[in-house]
Amino acid sequence: MRNLILAIESSCDETAAAVLENGRTVLSNIISSQIPIHERYGGVVPEIASRNHVLNLPGVIDRALEEAGCTFDDVSAIAVTYGPGLVGALLTGVSAAKAIAAARHLPLVAVNHIHGHIAANYIAHPELEPPFVCLVASGGHSHIVHVRDYTEFEILGRTRDDAAGEAFDKIARVLDLGYPGGPKLEKLAQEGNSEAMKFPRVSFGEDCYDYSFSGVKTAVINYVHKEEQAGRSIAKADLAASFQRAVVEVLTEHTRQAVRASGCDKVALAGGVSANGALRASFDQMAKEEGLKLYYPPLILCTDNAAMIGCAGYYLYEQKKFADASLNAVPGLKL
Repeated sequence: MRNLILAIESSCDETAAAVLENGRTVLSNIISSQIPIHERYGGVVPEIASRNHVLNLPGVIDRALEEAGCTFDDVSAIAVTYGPGLVGALLTGVSAAKAIAAARHLPLVAVNHIHGHIAANYIAHPELEPPFVCLVASGGHSHIVHVRDYTEFEILGRTRDDAAGEAFDKIARVLDLGYPGGPKLEKLAQEGNSEAMKFPRVSFGEDCYDYSFSGVKTAVINYVHKEEQAGRSIAKADLAASFQRAVVEVLTEHTRQAVRASGCDKVALAGGVSANGALRASFDQMAKEEGLKLYYPPLILCTDNAAMIGCAGYYLYEQKKFADASLNAVPGLKL
């Protein structure tokens, strides 16, 4: 049976819509990025992001349907991100999805954004099935998730303060690298010596897989201030490489420990930070050492997109887990 899911994603600064067939076949994946708009401010301005979602969403949805070669009459359900994210940005997508679902008498599926990131791996790897352990690392999230089934999750570890991507962005800002900070810092780090500076790695004990990146962020900021006050020039590439190594090592080692405890033989990466080349290389090495099968999405599915929301939404649709007209945005939604 052919089920088409129209998915909408608007949790931050990408306005996106996609059409998926039976969960894993992407017929269209349209993304309208607001990076050029927010670049001048050095980060995402929520009110501007919301306004641009309102302006962009109708055209993005039309393009998604057109590229998929279908109309609303062919769609089986509407899937939408309802959290976590920026409340105004989420509301634009939720409002559009509710309106379409009501007008076309279609089921409405509410998708957790973190669930979407995990599901991106199903699109990239048709053979992948639960259970497995997934590191979800992005600007707002650092979770180690035991994916027990397509809609059943157990959090094995999470950040207690800054997310990994948030720390990357803040250090990029300190180094005046511009927005988006993570990719710019990674590029600079490729020119540096990752052993030039020693920054802290935080651990909460052998059986705890939680993260904390506030300490390494503060250590880098203090180092920069100290060097500036002493009138010394900063080797930015070495600093970027050393900071990146500290974050990557912690992400990798905590995931290694969590995978061992779970008994899984599969591990996956997801989220914007999963596009980081150093992190991928570190996970490649870890997977070889532990005898694990490693999965991660292509770069286009690492950052926010609607295809991953459609994939996650499909498995909720299959289980008839529908939302009603009372659906609202939940900016602090947990997995």
